[in-house]
Amino acid sequence: MDFSVRDLLPPVVLKVYQMLQGRFGYFGSYATWGEAKKSSTGYDTELILGKARDSLLKVKRGEAVYERDSVMFDMVQYSWPLLAGLLWIASQKGNRINLVDFGGSLGSTYYQNLKFLSHLKELRWNIVEQKNFVDCGKRDFENEHLKFYHELEKCFFDQRPDTILFSGAIQYLEQPYSMLGKIRSLGFEFLLFDRTTFIESGEDRITLQKVPPDIYEASYPAWFFNREKFLEFFSADYELMVEFDALAGAIPLGNRFGYDKGFIFRKREAK
Repeated sequence: MDFSVRDLLPPVVLKVYQMLQGRFGYFGSYATWGEAKKSSTGYDTELILGKARDSLLKVKRGEAVYERDSVMFDMVQYSWPLLAGLLWIASQKGNRINLVDFGGSLGSTYYQNLKFLSHLKELRWNIVEQKNFVDCGKRDFENEHLKFYHELEKCFFDQRPDTILFSGAIQYLEQPYSMLGKIRSLGFEFLLFDRTTFIESGEDRITLQKVPPDIYEASYPAWFFNREKFLEFFSADYELMVEFDALAGAIPLGNRFGYDKGFIFRKREAK
């Protein structure tokens, strides 16, 4: 069997190595989202949808173990803090979960954790996504537990979920704090964030993410948030229950580092 340098490097070192080669990762510091978008190639949503659909159908049928970002894995890569948070919430809700998975693709996180959630008295997993993902989700994946919605408000008033999850999603919105303000106003009891990118220090930063071509050809804007600003945004209404390191850990960002983080918030009781 032939080996290359990438075959011999540990995952974290490999990530740095590939970024130094300029192959993929996060680059630049842009003044506006529009400026970063002009520098991006964009992405073919139908191509991404097709890859995600094919991969998740294999997971659904039991032909594969795990999918993330359309990539297949031979074992599930759990976010144990997130799973613990889901079970913690269920324990307070009569062994029930009713959540919105914002930007949840076709159900990657649902299938990732289903083994540990299938015993619950009630499991209502509602995904809010782009139109083509929702249409595909309704056609190929929707069941009594998994539902798909085009709009957050429609999902909220139909299902009355008490929890919202952002797993690698909020940093890809042009106006993330506008969305977070809407989340706060809707009054979710629990907020879950996983795989969310933060800057080592300084102001929020807009970067350009270049996706590895073996996943799909794409580049698009992505935020790195200031941690203190992010936490302060919720502090009046929510209690931070736990903060944890997410999947990617430290992320090379030019001559600095960003971090992949997760948070679990619970709404403060009215005084």
